[in-house]
Amino acid sequence: MNWKKTLTAGVAVASAAMALTACGSSDSSKSNGNGKLADKQVLNWNEASELATMDPSKVMDTIGGDMLNNTMEGLYRLGKDSKVEPGIATKTTVSKDNLTYTFTLRKNAKWSNGDPVTAKDFVYSWQRTVDPKTAAAYSYLFSGIKNADDIVAGKKAPSTLGVKAVGKYKLVVNLEKQLPYFKLLMGFVVFAPQNQRAVEQYGSKYGTAAKYMCYDGPFKMTEWTGTNLKWKLVRNDNYWDKKNVKLSEINFSVNKSTTTSYNLYQSKKLDETILSPEQAKQLSSNSDYSVLKQARTSYLEFNQTEKKFQNKKIRQAISYAIDRKQLAEKVLGSGTLPCKGAVSQGLAKRDGKDFTDAAKTSTGVQFDKSKAKKLLKEGLKEVGEDNLSFALLGDDTDNSKKITEFLQSQIEENLPGTKVSVQNIPFKTRVTRSQKGQFEVVVSSWGADFSDPISFLDLYTTDNSYNFGKWKNAEYDEWIAKSKTVDAGNASARWDDMVKASKIINEDQGIAPLFQLNQPQLIRSNVKGVIQNTAGSVNNWKNVYITK
Repeated sequence: MNWKKTLTAGVAVASAAMALTACGSSDSSKSNGNGKLADKQVLNWNEASELATMDPSKVMDTIGGDMLNNTMEGLYRLGKDSKVEPGIATKTTVSKDNLTYTFTLRKNAKWSNGDPVTAKDFVYSWQRTVDPKTAAAYSYLFSGIKNADDIVAGKKAPSTLGVKAVGKYKLVVNLEKQLPYFKLLMGFVVFAPQNQRAVEQYGSKYGTAAKYMCYDGPFKMTEWTGTNLKWKLVRNDNYWDKKNVKLSEINFSVNKSTTTSYNLYQSKKLDETILSPEQAKQLSSNSDYSVLKQARTSYLEFNQTEKKFQNKKIRQAISYAIDRKQLAEKVLGSGTLPCKGAVSQGLAKRDGKDFTDAAKTSTGVQFDKSKAKKLLKEGLKEVGEDNLSFALLGDDTDNSKKITEFLQSQIEENLPGTKVSVQNIPFKTRVTRSQKGQFEVVVSSWGADFSDPISFLDLYTTDNSYNFGKWKNAEYDEWIAKSKTVDAGNASARWDDMVKASKIINEDQGIAPLFQLNQPQLIRSNVKGVIQNTAGSVNNWKNVYITK
């Protein structure tokens, strides 16, 4: 999850976050220290894609993550600089062996329906997420909690998960192995509590529309029907820290065209908009302009259930045919980076060296036309085909269309005789088709859920629910497993395990990493206190306020 997405044992994290300023009008004598508050505390925010779900167990995307990050609250919240800060938990005690975490919960937290938030809500939520019947894509993140793997595999009952409520306000979590990033996970929306009464009341409708939810965070959602392109977050009067929530509402509208969203921004109907590369060049001197750096990698996934994409040389040929530097600098711009591997740059460092530099290889992400042609010829011969043709799947936003058009041009030009048909479809549809394996090649994107390389590398293990292309590599799986078991408590060995795994996916072309997006945007200068992070949920609007 994009999103997606900080402190890890032995790993110095380099994650960029920005407290941005920007919108509003109207007189008020009230002051927040940075100017007089506007009478109307309403924010108008742009989204590039539709909202897929509000079910914390089933969320998969950045937009859903943002909405849940602001309407739900777990043990911790993700604050500035991707650091966790107190949420429902007021105290945390960790055993000497780092295998038992005891969380003391605040007693004044309530759900939007008036129920108290208790330890049982966390137990119920976590058990629901790991239950195979829920089919939660993120259930793998619970690996390491006692019995989680066996539960997900259908070998044990969800009730055996290593989490229990001791009275109303104490939660005890038992781990099978050390998880250096465990506290970071507790700030991720998948680990939020859920109101059992609401889940059972709404049944299959739970999370499919604003009215079929119950919230314990700063805001609650209204006016989302499940398919519409506009909705609101309104202040949750039952929230324990409501006195520090200044916004009365946030209005969201989906605009897949940056031309449309920028026009709405100019007419003051939006307070924020993302920008196209062309717009960014023209507006970079605007005082409202900023660039959101993201721990997000975009890449090609090959459907390796198909014979042609089981061939390593064909996968490599496609990868070598793409000039990533041109894609990053000319097509996307704004500091977007060509990928060095599956993990985003700036996410994690050790001894002053970025993970992407430690894991860099001479294969997997290069542009080499002659090598591409040679490999394609050899690969086609091995699979008994005369030429290559495939459909390239992408989203229907302006930027995604530019990306797929560029990739189509590059592949057809640098691999003569190859035919690429492009299909740009709504985000929600693209994700559903990816999950079902209904694609040949798809442009996927992943934002780190927390600031650790494993947030990316976990995706490509054989049985991971996000491994849509079904790439398999036993050695890769072994290094990832080692990093999470025997080496989990040894920061140096764990780092080396992940470096080796990252090199394998490049060399075997399990995916074709493309670029790390930096997103240019405009946010009005009188909107204060927006927290944006590179990893985890991107936007935190809890402390936003609008000045004159």
